[in-house]
Amino acid sequence: MTVTPHADEARPGDGLVRAGGIVFIAGAVATLATMAPLFLGTDPFPSYAWAVCMLMGLGFAISAAGVLRSAAAQRNAARASQEPRALPGRTP
Repeated sequence: MTVTPHADEARPGDGLVRAGGIVFIAGAVATLATMAPLFLGTDPFPSYAWAVCMLMGLGFAISAAGVLRSAAAQRNAARASQEPRALPGRTP
């Protein structure tokens, strides 16, 4: 018998996926902001502004870690539900 969590329960890795999504969006906004001067013909931003664009990759990595953590927790739960249980009064 498997126990499925309710839809509103937090599962392992959910926080990492949410945090990764937020960091990814911040990096995407920074990428759009740093690319705009190239198309508008104005002076480009300094190099540290381009470094903020790396948040997209960092956010993706954080989300991937959350997905892997969730998969590992589900695998462990499935493995635990398949283990034979000892009956009361009997010793294996």
